[in-house]
This record gives sequence, C-alpha cells and structure tokens, in this order.
Amino acid sequence: MKTKTIIRTLCAAALTSTLALSAQATTLTMSNWVPPTHFVMTDILQVWADQVGEVTEGRVKVRVLPKPVGSPAQHWELARKGVADITWGNFTYEPDRFKSLWFAEMPFNGDNAEASSVALWDTYQKYLSTNPTFAGVQMLGVGSLGPGVINHGSKDIITPQDLENQKIRMGGPIQKRLIEELGAVPIAAPATKAYELLEGGVLDGSLHTMESVVNFRLSEQLPHHTLIPGGFYDGTFYLVMNERKWKKLSEEDRQAINKVSGAAFAQLWGQEFKRQIDNATASLKETGHQFSAPSPELLEKIRSVRDNLMQEWAAQGADFGVDQPKEMVDFHRKRYLELTGE
Repeated sequence: MKTKTIIRTLCAAALTSTLALSAQATTLTMSNWVPPTHFVMTDILQVWADQVGEVTEGRVKVRVLPKPVGSPAQHWELARKGVADITWGNFTYEPDRFKSLWFAEMPFNGDNAEASSVALWDTYQKYLSTNPTFAGVQMLGVGSLGPGVINHGSKDIITPQDLENQKIRMGGPIQKRLIEELGAVPIAAPATKAYELLEGGVLDGSLHTMESVVNFRLSEQLPHHTLIPGGFYDGTFYLVMNERKWKKLSEEDRQAINKVSGAAFAQLWGQEFKRQIDNATASLKETGHQFSAPSPELLEKIRSVRDNLMQEWAAQGADFGVDQPKEMVDFHRKRYLELTGE
C-alpha cells in the first residue's frame, strides 16, 4: 500500500508540475494567407516561430491558424484589433496608409533582397518607429521583395517602343505609374491571378520577381525577362503583433523575442528571398528563357519616372509624418551600400 501511495503521490506531483508549466506558457495565434507549403511560411515564418519558442524556453509559443482570418489586405488591422495576435502582409496592399514607405518600392532599390530588407528595418527604426501610422502594433520585422522584373509572354522588352500598348499586370500605385508612363496598359490584378489572365490572353506580360515566376508557375507563360539593374520596382512587407498582447508578455520574454526579430528577422526574410530569386533565375536560364538588358533609352525613361515620383512623394512628407523624407531615403541607400559593400 505504501508503495502504491508513493507512486500516486509522485504521479500527482508530476501532473501538477506539467499543468503548471502549461498554464505558464502563452500561445500566440498567427494568421497566414499563403499556402502552408509556400516558402514564406515554411522557410521564414515557421522558422521565426520556432525560434520564439526556443529563445523563450517554451514560455511563448506561436500557433499558425489553419486558415487566414481575413484577406491579405486586412492583415494589419487584424493584428491591430487583436483578431489574430500576429500577422504579416504587404505594405503595398494599403498604399495610402503606408505612403511613408513608398521610397523603398521604387525602381533601383537594389538587387540584394537581404541588404534591402535589413536597410529597411534600420530605416524604420530611425525614422518611422514613432510615426502614428504604425501605432497599435509591435513591429516585429520588415522585409523587401527583391528586384522586380518586366516579364513578357512573346517578346523581349528592350526599348520603350517594345512596351507600347502592351497589357501588363501590376500591383500598387508605383507600378501603375511606371507602366503608364512607359506607354503600356496597366492591368491591376493580384499575382495569384496572373496565370489565368495570361492563359486567357488578357495580359501580354506581368511584373514579378524571378522567384514569383517560378513559384506562381508562370514559366511557360512568361519566357522573356528584362532585368533592370537595381530592380524595376520592389515590395515591402511587415510582421506585426497586437500591441496589447505584446505588453502582456513578461519583460524577459519580450527581450528574448526581440533577439530573433527586428534586424534578425529582416536578415532571415531577405536571405530566403535572395536564395529563391537566385535559384529561380538559374533554373529559368537552364530551361532556355530569354534574359535581356534594357536599352539606355528605356533605362533613362525609367529613371525619369522614378525621379518625378520621388519628388512628388517627398513634397507630401508632412502628410505622412516624415519631416525629412530626402534624409530618410539617403539613409536607406547608405545602409544598403554599407551592407553590400558597394
């Protein structure tokens, strides 16, 4: 009897200890809007989530919800309102709200997604972290898409004339302005619709990074690629957490999570996007895709549109809470060059 009593006591103590540990653990929900097999989920977000569990020694866990709790464009608000604890998304999906970041999506942002992502984080920290636009969430990280490419279904795009009256899928106001002023016809549609629109003859071409051509299975529809030095455009992304939920975490856990977030997350994001872009480019070259360089005339026209866009954007700095927009742009560029050693 004594032995059985001792065993019961030990089991009860073990169960109590386990329950106590479970009670101490905080589980945070994350809403993800890409397929669970997409590399953003498997090689970036899940890696970061696992790191959170490790650095907090299991006290904080991130649980990815089985399906998104809203559209991609709603994900900032979903975190701010606490519908999900953590979300990620594209700043471009709400261009007017996040106009302060337009500079990082214009042509010639950079060919290295890792460097542009880390430079974006450093710029956010220095110039935008107290901007009211970003209130209500804890910014856990940012990232860049990488150099955007002009992709076409039937011909090389080398001169401005090659783009005249061509129907090109694009996203966001910067891409729209570029396409319009280069003489093409902008067609607004998400990247996920490109295959259907190209297959149906609605589009002649589509703007994507090289990894998107492969990952959206567009390689057969888009065999011609014009690589603009520094990128024809870029995209900016965020990883955020509901601010109230963040403040409920212990100071110890917040410090631990910060170690794998911020610049570390930007580096993780950028490294993976760069790897995907490099692999996609190599793969498409091996399968006979045509890669072209822009003519000096096309390059100069892109530069002219960019300069005008940048001037117009900077003139509105007070409207989006940035007193020295040119200084912010220069800082971002300086950090990018420092990180790449150029």
